[in-house]
Amino acid sequence: MENYLPILFAAVIGFTHAFEVDHLLAVSSIVTRRDSVMQSVKDGIFWGLGHSSTILAIGVLMLIARVAIEDKTFGWFEAAVGLMLVVLGIHRLWKSWKQTRAHRHAHAHNVLHGHRLAYSVGLVHGLAGSGALILLVLQEMKSSSEGLAYLLVFGVGSIAGMMLASGVFSLPFSQKITGNLHLQRGLTVLSSLLCIGFGLKVIWENLAA
Repeated sequence: MENYLPILFAAVIGFTHAFEVDHLLAVSSIVTRRDSVMQSVKDGIFWGLGHSSTILAIGVLMLIARVAIEDKTFGWFEAAVGLMLVVLGIHRLWKSWKQTRAHRHAHAHNVLHGHRLAYSVGLVHGLAGSGALILLVLQEMKSSSEGLAYLLVFGVGSIAGMMLASGVFSLPFSQKITGNLHLQRGLTVLSSLLCIGFGLKVIWENLAA
């Protein structure tokens, strides 16, 4: 049983990792574009896939190729995530303003074809905190193969967590559930402003030092 504890731990950490503030703000900005809970859940899956792709890529470099990445570099990665949050928030405000002027909803199929945005956001998000995670794996795991297995299970956990988070966050924006246009737009503006504010905070914390 003890042999499975690290893997179980990886799944739990991956699941809870999806609920960090910057992840939730980013996914809330994405799912405000949807009026379907199922489409939002798929966004969560693609976010998790993108996030896992970056973690695994950096993991291969650090665990197998033994490439050393300085802490300062990860600070730049974090700042890039902050910039992404600011851009997401501003873009969503702009789209909401256009929708208000046009007096119409923006349906999912008119906003995005597929889930490329969610995957791309997940890719960038994988940069944030990846260094600390992989260094922890290096310390705890006996071999590179065990480390990569840990990261794979971590990725599965994060996909499951973001599936749940994106589904829950999409509920207020589903026409079938609320049907209240003013509430939907108000929540969209609020989530966008929070996204911008938190993104600026992340940039300041990582570049001001």
